[in-house]
Amino acid sequence: MTKTITVIHCWSAPRSRSTALLYSFEARGNTVALDEPLYRRWLEENGGGNLGITRPYEKAFLAGIPPADEDAADAWRWQREQQCFNERIYNAVDTLLNNNDDGGVIFAKQMAKFATLFDFESNWESGESKWKAKCLELLAEKNSQLVHCHVLLVRDPVAVMGSWMNSSDVHGSNPHPDEIGITQLLDVYAKVIGGNHAVVVTDSDDLADDPCTSLRDMCTALNIDFDESMLKWKAGTHECDGPWSKWWYQSVWKSSGWNVGGDDISARRNYRVVPPALLPTLRLSMPAYTFLQTLTTSHKNRALTTPPSGKLYEDPRNEHVLVYVGTPGRTSGNIVPRDLAKISPFDSSVQGGDACWEGVRVYNGRIFHLDHHLNRLFRSAKALGFENVNSREEITDAIFRVLAANGMRDGAHMRLTLTRGEKCTSSMNPLFNVYGTTLIILPEWKPTQGATTYDNEKGISLITAGACRRSPPSTLDNKIHHNNMIQNILPKIQANLAGAADAIMLDVEGFVSETNATNLFMVRYDSQCCYEHNGLESTGEGECSGAVLLTPTSDHCLPGITRETVLILAKELEIKYEVRRVSLSEFYAADEVFTTGTMGELTPVTKIDGRVIGSGKKGNVTEQLQQAYKRSIETRLDWSTEIPNFC
Repeated sequence: MTKTITVIHCWSAPRSRSTALLYSFEARGNTVALDEPLYRRWLEENGGGNLGITRPYEKAFLAGIPPADEDAADAWRWQREQQCFNERIYNAVDTLLNNNDDGGVIFAKQMAKFATLFDFESNWESGESKWKAKCLELLAEKNSQLVHCHVLLVRDPVAVMGSWMNSSDVHGSNPHPDEIGITQLLDVYAKVIGGNHAVVVTDSDDLADDPCTSLRDMCTALNIDFDESMLKWKAGTHECDGPWSKWWYQSVWKSSGWNVGGDDISARRNYRVVPPALLPTLRLSMPAYTFLQTLTTSHKNRALTTPPSGKLYEDPRNEHVLVYVGTPGRTSGNIVPRDLAKISPFDSSVQGGDACWEGVRVYNGRIFHLDHHLNRLFRSAKALGFENVNSREEITDAIFRVLAANGMRDGAHMRLTLTRGEKCTSSMNPLFNVYGTTLIILPEWKPTQGATTYDNEKGISLITAGACRRSPPSTLDNKIHHNNMIQNILPKIQANLAGAADAIMLDVEGFVSETNATNLFMVRYDSQCCYEHNGLESTGEGECSGAVLLTPTSDHCLPGITRETVLILAKELEIKYEVRRVSLSEFYAADEVFTTGTMGELTPVTKIDGRVIGSGKKGNVTEQLQQAYKRSIETRLDWSTEIPNFC
């Protein structure tokens, strides 16, 4: 039976708790821990003041002779460093094969800046063949194999640099970005995945906060057993320590393991200053950390609750959807993965919800009513007094670009948000908006029916919102499609708690306005045939003259584009309609009710405040209008904009 030895190459920036992780693996028992076995070669090639890199122990380290003030009993540490990386691996393999029946683990702690000395294709030190060959011969002789895995241990650059300054007497106070090594971690990641090797990215703060879960997850990903002994180690020096340890490891020597079950965050946090001299390195390092942090298990499992669908992404393609963020100027926008998309905390949408938005749908290679939506977006922006606004051509081009990047031509929904833009200081005052508007385009694969929309066949239930009322133009004109959505969110919370799809919102005088998310229509039958067709008993009133469609005026609601489309279709179908103030009791007594919106199109309402609407099923007029709406999407090409071919 072939023995397997797992070689874990752990790459990190300095001050990232890599020594604690080294001790953690050393405590396993069937593990050989190697402390930066490429360090000597790296210092030999980069020290002596090159790149500003100096070490007080440099000469002794390179010579393998301890300094005069060093304890003679530790001379072996200095001598051990004369061995190259491949020789250290050979000796570790020999030790494990002679002492373990089941192989074991080699844990090699490395700084990311050493990666230039490593051949990621073969997983051996570059430029060295003697000890590599001897190790491969030993493995063949013992019917054994090496399985190489890589761990990238990342940490917030602010914490790394703050901690770095605590040892400035060792390495200087103004490190080059190559010294910090966070950017090199990106290169390591690219080379590892390019070689199809197993890679695990772990945030060292996760190790500190929840070591048991983090180590267990890491071991599972590395296909090795988790051992409880990894949580504790002896205080003081360790056999695996490099000879430089007394300059660097004082704090970890005081520890005896991870803080399992601890909840005193302040006891484990140090609040350090980042000197201005380190800001260029911080700016360079932060994008690398931001990306790598998205690959950690904690990031992937960051959801604290389960959404209504039971899964984070109703369509799994949305996990990796690309979004657009940009300011005026055709080349100023970027298409980025959703988990890397950012806007400034100084942006007006963050500072005060100061933005306007539109929801747009994509069907069969065309964007339905794009012109109408852009017209309304620009009307809202003008009413809000936005200046230096993205042009219509820029927005259209950005839409096409982000749709192409995602390969979206059908079954998609986009949310367009236009903010007043980034401010130069925190303030509500638009005079501080000096950079122009910010455009955000968020496309998703989203069906018209589903967990994130509505049921357009069986219908939905509504309740009436309590305290929240739709404001009149004298307070806040709802014709401005703005991002101050708290007036919509509170009724939605009320609907959620009541188990309803949405909440009907009344105006200040008690008339129906709309729901928290959609416009509302009701149908009143004025003929015997309408009742018979829908399986209802006639009231005995009226002639066989059809039905009447009613919808509230737009005095207290957004005049929706889908609402406008339904009124056009009703006229073409010769369905009588009225746009007037409608009371809640009229909706209770309606024969049909449905909502309209870009997201869910036309959705039947079967119950309001516990009262069954009509037959409790989708009515004939609703069905007629639904079908007419679908036909218009397919045939009314003048109502939509064609999406260009993708390359």
